Order: sequence, then C-alpha cells, then structure tokens
Amino acid sequence: MTDVDHAGPRRRLPVISGFLVLVALAILVSLGTWQLQRLTWKQGLLADIAARQAAAPVPLAGIEAMATSGGDIEYRKVTATGRYINNKERHFFATWRGQTGFYVYTPLELADGRILFVNRGFVPYENKEPEMRMQGQLTDQQTVTGLARAKLAGKPSWLVPDNDVAKNIFYWKDLDVMADSVGLEKARVIPFFVDADSTPNPAGLPIGGVTQVDLPNDHLQYALTWYGLAAVLVTVVAISWFRKPGRAPRQ
Repeated sequence: MTDVDHAGPRRRLPVISGFLVLVALAILVSLGTWQLQRLTWKQGLLADIAARQAAAPVPLAGIEAMATSGGDIEYRKVTATGRYINNKERHFFATWRGQTGFYVYTPLELADGRILFVNRGFVPYENKEPEMRMQGQLTDQQTVTGLARAKLAGKPSWLVPDNDVAKNIFYWKDLDVMADSVGLEKARVIPFFVDADSTPNPAGLPIGGVTQVDLPNDHLQYALTWYGLAAVLVTVVAISWFRKPGRAPRQ
C-alpha cells in the first residue's frame, strides 16, 4: 500500500480527535459555568432565608394569605395564639445536637376553632411520652412565635422509612396523616406547620428553636472541579501535540 493510500485516514484521524477534544472541552466548561450560576442562585436563596428569619414576625393571617396565593412561606417568621391540644401531639423522629429523640408536633387550636400544628421542639428519646415532661405541657392560652414551614407534597425519598402511625413515630411530616390519626378534620387544619422559636418551656422541654436550614452549597467546589478537568484536558492535548514525533526519514 502506498503513502497515498494512507494519507486519507491519517488526515481524518487528527480532525476527528480534535473535534472530540473540542466537544469534551465545551462540555466541561459549560458544566463549570452552570455550577457558577447555581452558586449565585444558592447564595441569593440563603441570603433571602436569613432575611426572613431576621424579620419581625407577622400575624398568622398574613402567612395564610401568602400560602393561598401560591407564595413561598418557608422560614417566614409568624405569630399565632391559641390553646395546645396536648393529648393529640405527634412525634417526629429526629436528632438534635447529637442526641436522638423526637420533635413534638402539637395541634394549636385557634379562637375560630381551626388547628395549626406547631413543632414545639425537641425532647430526648426517654422523654417521648408526655408524662415524662408534664411541666412543659402548657394548658392556658399561648402565643407562639416561630417559622412557617410548608406542607410536604409527599414522601421526600424512598430511603425515608414509612411513618409508624400506631406507635406515633413519624419519619416524614405527613400533615394529613398527623391530623387524621388524632381525629382532626382536614378542613379545620391549616395546611402548613410552624416551628416554634427558642423561647424556653417549663423544665426545659421541649427545646424550641430547632429549625435547621439544610441547603448544601458546594457549587464553587464543583465549578472548580469541572474547570480543573478542562485545564487538564488542554494540558494533555498540548503536551501530546508538541511531543508528537515527526515522520521518520525515508531510507
């Protein structure tokens, strides 16, 4: 086979390789840029949440109106007044500062007869039952201040265990089931929760102010990773190009 026969494939191979390198480089740079855009979005979201938490509380009616209109009520500070229905509290399995226990969700009956489920805070595992913390079972009219939390549309993940309603142990906050399991009509229940603030309760339980804003912000790290891979690709190609041996002299 002559040199002419090989010339076509030899020309095509560098062209194809170069095209593939450019495609890979474009993908890597695009991924890095996308992560930077996500970083800007996440920083804005975290700043917005911090501003909501620092703002003055608004009456419950204001949050209700916002929820009805489709607004974002998450982490907005709210205040509500009513009487706790202590014998209908629900228990959400949780850890707090390394200790296993439960968040106590207690229905708060408002003056108009409607019900607001309030996350009063954390109790250790051994204090799950109300008789183990009777001083914290408030009976008079109470005004609670806390953060609004949206109702979940469904189970967050298949990895989350199913709620054990019979044992009053919830692994995800199914508001409808929480209400139904204690005989509360769905029509009476306000369709979101409130996490109580850190105002101390008698005898220290439940421990309020347990809201955790769990929004990982690793986008800068991911962006640097993608851009770094792009730089490595360029370096490898450059080294390969400059070290490419010339054609051997013909004898």
